Amino acid sequence: MLKYQEISDEIEKYIEDNELQQGDKLPILETLMTQFEASKSTITKSLDLLERKGVVYQVRGSGIFVRRHKRKGYISLFSNQGFKKELEGNHLTSEAIELEVRKPTKEAAHNLNIDLDDDVYYVKRVRYINGQTLCLEESFYNKSIVTYLNKEIISDSIFNYISEGLGLKVGFSDLYLRADKLKEEEAEYLGLQEGDPKIYVETIFHLTNGQPFDFSKISYNYEQSHFLFQATSHFL
Repeated sequence: MLKYQEISDEIEKYIEDNELQQGDKLPILETLMTQFEASKSTITKSLDLLERKGVVYQVRGSGIFVRRHKRKGYISLFSNQGFKKELEGNHLTSEAIELEVRKPTKEAAHNLNIDLDDDVYYVKRVRYINGQTLCLEESFYNKSIVTYLNKEIISDSIFNYISEGLGLKVGFSDLYLRADKLKEEEAEYLGLQEGDPKIYVETIFHLTNGQPFDFSKISYNYEQSHFLFQATSHFL
């Protein structure tokens, strides 16, 4: 994790630990520079990251302020931290259905920028939130980057393992979302009926050097899934 990302996480933790509310003011830029022993550009990047995540907002000439907390149980469309971090406070579990080393599909190879002869970890699992089915997830991990996975890892948090166990630095992601209808197999795993609505999401996660390592296809249970999009001036 880069220094500005670490500082961003520490500021966000400070806000949570001190139960700061909408409109509460954070220390000024110079104070943050001293506190974290960081340059102005590093602190600015940290604050910009927090602003994009919807944690703070900045008012020129007035300071940095806490933004309204998101609603419990909502999944941010701009998070690269995985469900465990996103849904803290909820009981989140995973059931591993399939894990194997295989060759990628053409679709996976294209999105991971690898050859059809390269190896990937194929992971299929059902995620549960508070005992209810949340989603069916199929993922392809570039094995030359994510060098090892087992059922214990995929039954917990793969992203925690990637960042803490493998020491990889997750950078950015591309996300594609659409409404669709459940196929028979998806409905069976999610405890719904074939033809019921679903939220279908494809994501491609990259390291900080821009290299894609994870291509995932996720079908969400429409009854349990709630998404958050927090717009800032960057998106207006």
